Amino acid sequence: MRFYVVIPARYASTRLPAKPLKEIAGKPMIQHVYERACESAATEVVIATDDARIEAVAKAFGARVCMTSAAHNSGTDRLQEVVAQLQLNNDDIVVNVQGDEPLIPPAVINQVAENIANNRFASMATLSEPIHSLEDFRNPNIVKVVADHAGKALYFSRAPIPWARDHFAQADVTSLPQDFPAQRHIGIYAYRVALLNRFITWPQAQLEKIESLEQLRVLANGEAIHIAEACAAVPGGVDTEADLVRVKALLEA
Repeated sequence: MRFYVVIPARYASTRLPAKPLKEIAGKPMIQHVYERACESAATEVVIATDDARIEAVAKAFGARVCMTSAAHNSGTDRLQEVVAQLQLNNDDIVVNVQGDEPLIPPAVINQVAENIANNRFASMATLSEPIHSLEDFRNPNIVKVVADHAGKALYFSRAPIPWARDHFAQADVTSLPQDFPAQRHIGIYAYRVALLNRFITWPQAQLEKIESLEQLRVLANGEAIHIAEACAAVPGGVDTEADLVRVKALLEA
């Protein structure tokens, strides 16, 4: 199976400016992400950026870089520009690995690529992991997902789904029900190139706007998303200065 990894890297992060270039254990963060992706079975790994500073750093450590427009409204739009530059075929598989995931396990990159290759009904695939705490379940910054028995995603939401009606009707609930199937969505995606080419022609969906979740545009247009539980734990990415301190401690240990 052949697949490509694209790593989007933006300089102008709102919460942590110049995030891809932050140094961790003697290397810029984007290099850590690139090296983890190169440990996967990907045919090629490409960094996509709209910033010349990131381009220069990435080329210095040997990465292939695609320069993209700064005017894209979404990461998916940026990804489609990259596959067009690479002249990939409609059936080719592309995995989008976020540029702020320096601890991403290569095994989950392979997993999401294999899942889309092995499930022809899906034009997109992603991963999840169990939610164990009531706090995480109710946190709108943690996206939840529910799926059918075939692994086809039914819905993604910032709301707590599924809702255990009888359990939460009790007074003073402090924990989730036993064996509760709540799943947190993990933001790694595999696409067939044909889906990316269709995606950029669709207007934003109403539910996408309400939840601020791009994947709902895919479901709204009748496309299937495969989802499975990740084969390895996926540590959180770097969104804030506190996240950066945490990841530095892990990689410098």
